[in-house]
Amino acid sequence: MSLPNLDNLVKTGQLKVEPMNQLEFSGLLRSGETRLRDAANSSLAPESQFDLAYNAAHSLALAALRWHGYRSGNRYLVFQVLPHTIGVGPEIWRVLDKCHDCRNLAEYEGYFEIDKQLLEELLTATQILLTRVSSLKRK
Repeated sequence: MSLPNLDNLVKTGQLKVEPMNQLEFSGLLRSGETRLRDAANSSLAPESQFDLAYNAAHSLALAALRWHGYRSGNRYLVFQVLPHTIGVGPEIWRVLDKCHDCRNLAEYEGYFEIDKQLLEELLTATQILLTRVSSLKRK
């Protein structure tokens, strides 16, 4: 399946065209489901919940991109193209953008302070991704 905006990213070298692989898609979807379920466990430290939810969102966003026959080596780009792969609006993308920045601060600068409101927004956004990506499976 070709999408004009994604094809433009192929032309600039930011994405690659690669046929969808059902096994890979299913594995990414399963990983997203499992991590999101675990992230909802309030007995975990908020940092662990955030990490699980963020990685669930990434797995699901990557699954959506792969379902359409594209691949990215850029972690951030899989979030940026969500409006094109599963039609989510800016209210979802902005949450994931902010979470990506938080994740980078933690990973590269050692600063990790969890905002409980952001964690809740991340859990909600990731649940929306799960619903949308699961619907791709049925198409």
